[in-house]
Amino acid sequence: MSDQAGAEVPMKGGKLMREVEEQVLEAIDVEGMLEFLCDLIAVPSLVGEETAGQELVAEQMERLGLDVDLWELDFGELSQHPAFSIEEQRERGLGVVGVMGEDAGGRSLILNGHVDVVPVGDENLWHYPPWKATVAEGRVYGRGAVDMKGGLCCALFAAKALRDAGVRLKGRLMVESVIGEEDGGVGTLAAVLRGYRADGGIVAEPTELIVAPAQAGAFNFRVTIPGKAAHGCVREEGVSPIEKFLPIHEALMALERERNQRHQDPLYARYRLPNALCIGNLRAGTWASSVAESLVFEGRYGIAVGEDQSAARRAFEKAVAGAARTDPWMREHPPVVEWWGGQFFPARTSVDHPLVETVTGAFQEVVGESARVEGMTYGADMGVLVNVGHTPTVLFGPGNVRVAHRPDEYVPIEELEVVVRTLALAALRFCGCAA
Repeated sequence: MSDQAGAEVPMKGGKLMREVEEQVLEAIDVEGMLEFLCDLIAVPSLVGEETAGQELVAEQMERLGLDVDLWELDFGELSQHPAFSIEEQRERGLGVVGVMGEDAGGRSLILNGHVDVVPVGDENLWHYPPWKATVAEGRVYGRGAVDMKGGLCCALFAAKALRDAGVRLKGRLMVESVIGEEDGGVGTLAAVLRGYRADGGIVAEPTELIVAPAQAGAFNFRVTIPGKAAHGCVREEGVSPIEKFLPIHEALMALERERNQRHQDPLYARYRLPNALCIGNLRAGTWASSVAESLVFEGRYGIAVGEDQSAARRAFEKAVAGAARTDPWMREHPPVVEWWGGQFFPARTSVDHPLVETVTGAFQEVVGESARVEGMTYGADMGVLVNVGHTPTVLFGPGNVRVAHRPDEYVPIEELEVVVRTLALAALRFCGCAA
């Protein structure tokens, strides 16, 4: 690449750098990426059962020529950290990071993706089998295809392209394969506490090819409403918590409207409810002809970027308490609010940060048009990287989150190709290249 050993390749402009970029793009192995994605989808790496998926990724990293750090997570130690969050207890968990590049004056970059996936639900609702990848209609179908094994494979094969092109990065490139993202980010927390921090990070979650320098937060909640059991034939002698749920639900929907009107952010202009409050399940009673003795409902509480998180929790608790005070029974038997399970913290990186400029510039080079820059409404591991790892981070990946967590999940092959090329070019430009 240069007649002078060890000479730096110019980062911007110049015939030499252009030639290096073309070599990297030509080295991208799309067929190999799709093949490995299909292999990874075939591993049912459900939340809490991620070990086999992590082992497969570690083996692939070794084949790609990365220096692999594979370690056992200590959940007891991790649980002492304030950002620790899980819903599913695990007997075992693995951290996997593949590294290339040097500490030679360049910037460091983390490419992050998770292997854990949510349950498939009723398999009869799937047209394509969830645990056997199907390539059809220009898409890859299967559980985890879009959330987010497709993005993880893009990160892996972006690093492979750099390696195959013979590039020597001036800064370190770290590809993180993590567990536990779906229930709070314990895998990324473990990587941060192991020392994996960087000058920039890209989490390859599905963003519809949008570069997202902001992500909302989300806190899991559980509310228990006491009732009074009675035989159904004398139901008036009992107190139904199902009836008591209705005014609490109305109060929470009013809170959702008020908070979303108050927290306006231009990065979320296309969303009416960027910080949604969703009640995901509700359980009451044990017998059809009995008045239920309690009702429990759980959900996620959207947190705005930059919002005071303690104040947000207090507002939720105040809304529940306020609704309860309007009812004689609940005044004497108040509902109980718990914060449990997944706790995703909001995060932001300045839109003029060099990382954002690098990713949007690489995207424009690959696609030939300007990148859209918006915030994402879901919580992800960007929150851990930014708030705990102090690593400026963006979300950028293939596919649409709207097809995640449902039957016939898929990722478009065309978007996989765009992302792997963009990540390879962004890593080259951000970390720097030395001949």
